[in-house]
Amino acid sequence: MLRGDFRHGFAEASWLKAKEEARDVMIAVAKRRGMLTYSDLVRDIRSISFQPHDPRLFHFLGEISSEEDHVGRGMLTVVVVHKHGDMEPGKGFYELASSLGRETSDLQKCWIEELHHVHAVWSGR
Repeated sequence: MLRGDFRHGFAEASWLKAKEEARDVMIAVAKRRGMLTYSDLVRDIRSISFQPHDPRLFHFLGEISSEEDHVGRGMLTVVVVHKHGDMEPGKGFYELASSLGRETSDLQKCWIEELHHVHAVWSGR
């Protein structure tokens, strides 16, 4: 669950800069209607260091998705997926989607609809 103003021991300026870096990477991916893995994303964040399965990363991504959704651009982190297996976002994505009012009875349908929405927002289509 998201907790406001909780930076997991990182300086606020570093946390905010890292969110900007991650957001820029995800927007670039969405503009080309693509996806990227958690490991690719964390490699591109320079202000703070996360591992792909770091619990702090999930809170970090939740903040970004909530903020983007709040301004009407959808859950931007929908473009971040597992490297192996289902090639979809992790369970935290779906938990957040549900809390933001998305229908999650069919997880794959939820993901695909959100992915199409975010791609359309950023690619102009």
